[in-house]
Amino acid sequence: MLYVGLALCLIALTAAVLLTMGRTAICTCGTIELWHGTVKDSGNSQHLTDWYTPSHIIHGVLFYCGTWLVGFVRGKPLPLGAAFLLALGVECAWELVENTNVVIDRYRATNIALDYYGDSVINSVMDIGAMIVGFWLARIWPVWLSVVVALLMELIVGYWIRDNLILNIIMLIYPVEAINQWQAGG
Repeated sequence: MLYVGLALCLIALTAAVLLTMGRTAICTCGTIELWHGTVKDSGNSQHLTDWYTPSHIIHGVLFYCGTWLVGFVRGKPLPLGAAFLLALGVECAWELVENTNVVIDRYRATNIALDYYGDSVINSVMDIGAMIVGFWLARIWPVWLSVVVALLMELIVGYWIRDNLILNIIMLIYPVEAINQWQAGG
């Protein structure tokens, strides 16, 4: 129960910090959609789930793997609750960093995110929830299944919207004009 309480406090703290950063609680359109499937509009990353939700599930799979590796390197597995809180802390930190003006502007420098103005708080909280789902699925699934599902999510999302976690990382760190043109539909 201690880990659950700490996790809920960490999520609430993240939401509170996002609000103090000026993030809107919900979409300024005044509605909350379960799924928002349009990438190139102002509603992207404002609702409960969207095309970037699979990338947060993959975060969870990767963070589970990372916490397992930390335990392997130290010669003793991390307690599951501690591993989960570590993964949760990294995801919450990412949500805060992702919603800074510097990162938002960096995303907006590419064609795929011209209308991106940051996440709503409810979207960030749901992104954290998606990471939690990925973390727990990676814990119960065989490694091969986690890898196959993550690859399928990347391929499907990449095909459908011309963006995914790998492309997102590349374009954030070192934008490639060929990717930018492909994402623009050229």
